[in-house]
Amino acid sequence: MKTLSLLTSDNWHDYALLDSGNGRKLERFGPVTVIRPESEALWQPKLDAKAWEAAHAIYEYQGKGENWRKLKPHPETWMMSYQGLRFKAQLTPFRHVGVFPEHGAQWDWVAEHIKRSNEQPRVLNLFAYTGVASLAAAQAGAKVTHLDASKASVDWAKENQAASQLAPDSIRWIIDDALKFVRREARRGAHYEGIIMDPPAFGRGSQGQVWQFAESFPVLLQECRTILAPKPLFFLVTTYDTRASALMLANTLGDTLAGLPGELEAGEQTLREQSAGRLLSTSIYARWSTK
Repeated sequence: MKTLSLLTSDNWHDYALLDSGNGRKLERFGPVTVIRPESEALWQPKLDAKAWEAAHAIYEYQGKGENWRKLKPHPETWMMSYQGLRFKAQLTPFRHVGVFPEHGAQWDWVAEHIKRSNEQPRVLNLFAYTGVASLAAAQAGAKVTHLDASKASVDWAKENQAASQLAPDSIRWIIDDALKFVRREARRGAHYEGIIMDPPAFGRGSQGQVWQFAESFPVLLQECRTILAPKPLFFLVTTYDTRASALMLANTLGDTLAGLPGELEAGEQTLREQSAGRLLSTSIYARWSTK
């Protein structure tokens, strides 16, 4: 890897970054338009105040903490689609709506590698949340294991699987701590051709295990190396931890996969504004794949 890349998800129809600036972003998720804080957007918005005032909801500080304030009537839940997949969206107390649109390019990349395989590859998705990456992998033909420590997130992901009309046995659902599960899979002799993970800065496992990115991430990577198939297809890591860097992800993943023939890429995941075409950085990634 010689340079860092800017990865942009431009294949959306149900999502748009309408504008950004003054520490906020104006987004359309299907029929619902929202305003959310965005620390990267230190520039000036391009759209006028009227465009921003048309939003259905804004996420903002409300005395005792942050929460949504509804500005206009909108559905409590609604459906979105991407590349033939369907999934539920709704406003949550954690600022998001159940889908991270900047990952669209990663879903396409994962699906492309799975479709190239001559057999049905096994894919492990860790910290899998509401599961659109799992859906994309299953739709492309993989046998997917989806893991998250939150039962509510896994239940949401199951709804998305049903909405996308994927075969019930295309995804195995696991509610567990990621590191604990991977170590158990290693003892069982399990192997995966593809691994996806989006570890948080901080978290707790299903039984209260503490996850601290700087301490836990390198350990998890090494454990995942033991369950990687002899002829793997890909390994994808993304994170929103503001203390991490794309170079760190690339170097750590490169060390983990040393000796395997393949290509390593890293950089920032971005969204492109409709208003001015500016790129907004949202998170970082590193990914490895066979040629």
